[in-house]
Amino acid sequence: MRFRHPDGTAVHLGYCSNVHQAEDVDGVLAQLADHAEPVRERLGVDRLGIGLWLARDVVARLTAEPGELTRLKGELDARSLETVTLNAFPYAGFHRDVVKKDVYLPDWADEARLTHTLDCARVLAELLPDDAERGSVSTLPLAWRSPWPSERADTARRALDRLAAGLATIESDTGRRVRVGFEPEPGCVVETTAQAVRELRGLDPERLGVCLDACHLAVQFEEPGAALRRLAEAGLPVVKLQASCAIEAADPAAPTARTALRRLAEPRFLHQTRTATVAGTGGEPRTPEGRTAAGFVAPEVRGVDDLPDALDGGLPTDTGPWRVHFHAPLHADPEPPLRTTADQLVRVLAGLLGGPSADCDHIEVETYTWSVLPEPPTDLPGGIAAELAWARDRLTDLGLKDDR
Repeated sequence: MRFRHPDGTAVHLGYCSNVHQAEDVDGVLAQLADHAEPVRERLGVDRLGIGLWLARDVVARLTAEPGELTRLKGELDARSLETVTLNAFPYAGFHRDVVKKDVYLPDWADEARLTHTLDCARVLAELLPDDAERGSVSTLPLAWRSPWPSERADTARRALDRLAAGLATIESDTGRRVRVGFEPEPGCVVETTAQAVRELRGLDPERLGVCLDACHLAVQFEEPGAALRRLAEAGLPVVKLQASCAIEAADPAAPTARTALRRLAEPRFLHQTRTATVAGTGGEPRTPEGRTAAGFVAPEVRGVDDLPDALDGGLPTDTGPWRVHFHAPLHADPEPPLRTTADQLVRVLAGLLGGPSADCDHIEVETYTWSVLPEPPTDLPGGIAAELAWARDRLTDLGLKDDR
């Protein structure tokens, strides 16, 4: 779906196909028929955006066999789908029985990560609609935080310079600009916007920036306005927003909350869990943004790498709410007394698109966890359509116009 910001910018909204399991070209084409086209029909729109996740084997085949890329582009057109963004964070095996920390491999100190990302950019340059201003590719925030010795950090930094040069070459060859956004995530080398500024400042802002995931922002208890200002002041563009919600337990000690949280502690994905207190206030009550009666105070965040660790005593239950890296459907409430951070996502959207200019033009609904919910849906296209309708309504509330 496309929207027009009051400043004239075309804003693209779609959903990420990493919710679907496919790691060959035929499987990707089947997703378009079995899921993406039905989602478009449920929404009643003429054209639907889909942010493709293409596993390494798929990308390698598309780059080696131009006919396969032509086939993919033809299927997108035939089903009234368009792609302006790719998710290149998971490399392969994203729907194995156990993924956990393997999703961060290979990292940016490994040549394979650079090769894959540039190949994704080449594929996207060919898939972009003729009238799209540019494309975007999201990737991991350098690496999982450890081990990350200085020599690997230096290798990664050199790879980012080569990435920018490679993207410039793609633009010269194709006439299409593709930007890459590094996605801060809890537990990684870059898990907050402050760390993004520290690690990514000084990169080519025409081609490299941040992919902001609203779920990750919420899990780290970052206040949206402050986070967006920090990125803007550092010259780091938000090349893509992943519209997502985390799970929050306001009182993680409550037996009902613990029962509901245990139902989310599944074995496939990593569910980093955080809690926060306001330093020096002795746990004084505060809002989710970190405000106390005295005003805004940056929260002190404590965390563990997975939800079972928190439930087994790794996090205190008496200092504030827990937030869990579990991408929850945007439009639906989780099992009570849990709630989502949808209000945080609304503030992120307002910060990026509620002002006189559009500060992001690619929005991707990324709820990849449908299959591991305690009660997986029987109608996945219907659920995805409901999420997109929710996001559409939030954009029109901000004054954007449907631009079919």
